Amino acid sequence: MTHVTASTVPTKNDYVAILIAYLSFIVLGLPSAMLGIAWASEKWPSIQRTFNLSLDAVGVLLLAFTIGYSLASILGGRLYSRCNSSTLFLVGSLLSAAALLGYGTLPSWWLIVTCGTLLGLGSGVLDAGMNIYFAAVYNARLMNWLHACFGIGTVIGPLLMTTILSHDGGTWQTGYMIGAGAYAVVGLLFFLTRTRWRNVGRGAHEEGTHSGVSVRSTLQLPLVWISIGIFLAYAGLEGVATQWTFPLFNKARGIDAVTAGAWLVLLQASFTIGRIFFGFALAYIKPRTLIRICAAILITSTFLLIINPIPNAAFILLALYGFTLAPVWALMVTNMQEQLGPLHGANAIGFMLAAAGIGVGILPGIAGILADRSSLEAIPVVLFTLSIVMMILYERTVMRSER
Repeated sequence: MTHVTASTVPTKNDYVAILIAYLSFIVLGLPSAMLGIAWASEKWPSIQRTFNLSLDAVGVLLLAFTIGYSLASILGGRLYSRCNSSTLFLVGSLLSAAALLGYGTLPSWWLIVTCGTLLGLGSGVLDAGMNIYFAAVYNARLMNWLHACFGIGTVIGPLLMTTILSHDGGTWQTGYMIGAGAYAVVGLLFFLTRTRWRNVGRGAHEEGTHSGVSVRSTLQLPLVWISIGIFLAYAGLEGVATQWTFPLFNKARGIDAVTAGAWLVLLQASFTIGRIFFGFALAYIKPRTLIRICAAILITSTFLLIINPIPNAAFILLALYGFTLAPVWALMVTNMQEQLGPLHGANAIGFMLAAAGIGVGILPGIAGILADRSSLEAIPVVLFTLSIVMMILYERTVMRSER
């Protein structure tokens, strides 16, 4: 749907806009990783204890987030073909700020679940829009570093929550209040720089280059459905690991809370380091080769997490896991834009992000149900299975491209 012409693509990179985009993705990553610490702990205040919930009740909150995120992502192509980019970035930031403010102040679990849907809407508008924007305007390296910034946020999130909860009187609500303030600052920056953002979708329509394509026509492309499956599996790999790494090692494997929290921070840091590293490595290695190497290491590391050969050194496997999962998202988004072009690209990216939202929202919840019904040792089995599924689906895309 989004058609990019010479007049809509800047002749040189606008580094002020890029820096603000990167900051927005740091903030975008904060709440997703906070929940892994805030949800369940043996000794710290937690959401589960505050509202007297079962371990797998987190699935309800994640599902609420998924509904909002998926709706915003599915409509992403349409929204960005009709509205100013800066306006939607501002709206996404303010919706997310309001939702996190609700997390930090509302006394009812079901009101917080409602805020989860609002957070999903805001996050989806910002996430889908920025992915569409970067895919249309910038290159794969800048896209990788955009997602590295999301990784920075997922490192800061659990570190912030761990620091708050480890101090006397610290509550999980405080962490979410800080997140709300960060989103408000980002929204203000989008407002102040609103004239710097290119309207890659709306501008194309105004120039009459084409009228866009329907959602139905994009969904008729087999490559889109395969990529949806890849993003579903990828998001499950990231979401399940982020949500359940802390409980797995703290509750099931006897690692103390501070150390288990540090291991979660290490996992998130490995995502970030991987995205930065592979942004440079793409100049020397083909994307297809890179994805295959990373997938093979993912399968190996998740299998080793299952058998847990050296319990006190499991953090090494977590770091390797995050590092090799890191580049897949950005590579698949830019690959889809290149293969489908401006006609179907924006719609397809919206669908992939919606699938990712479903993966983040539903698969950690399903993993929680499995853990509740059996044990937390089900978590690495889920990760192993998802890594194999993702690799198989990626090879399907390679086969189709070689026909």
